[in-house]
Amino acid sequence: MSSTSQILNNVRTAMDKAVDSTRREFSGIRTGKASGQLLDTVRVEVYGQQMMLNQVASVSSPEPRLLIVTPYDKGQAKVIEKAIRESDLGLEPSNQGAVIRVPVPPMNEERRREMVKVVHKLAEEGRVAVRHARTDGRDRLKKLDGVSEDEVKRAEKDLQKVHDDCIARLEELVKGKEAEIMEV
Repeated sequence: MSSTSQILNNVRTAMDKAVDSTRREFSGIRTGKASGQLLDTVRVEVYGQQMMLNQVASVSSPEPRLLIVTPYDKGQAKVIEKAIRESDLGLEPSNQGAVIRVPVPPMNEERRREMVKVVHKLAEEGRVAVRHARTDGRDRLKKLDGVSEDEVKRAEKDLQKVHDDCIARLEELVKGKEAEIMEV
């Protein structure tokens, strides 16, 4: 059987993963500034299979409003350009042979508000994952054999503290991303 400290460590790891996952999701959300992570969610059909864009091309941001995508295989440039255009990012790439230029247009107020809603939805998914980890940990603590009631109560308090810390970290991420999106 596992001890209270093992359960707390497992729960802390699960909660940290939820926060990190949310942070990664946020990095792919458009803010109006060009960032290579903006295209991380784009999938490209190459060699008969779906691949992430960063597996078939390098992405750089030489200017605040421009991304340069350099395919590893120049023959795949048209397919990559099409994948970027058809993604829901609202970008219009232009194929220039060896590279694909992707201008990042400034976002209007309405689009900014939509992006903020997406951020809040992703944050809620992160909060739900953290709460699930807490519930799972609490259930496992209650099923422990040979552990005093006081020790279980103490572990539950620690569990709640870890939960509150992770939720606070998610809130900080949301505030930061929201400010970044709304910045004109």
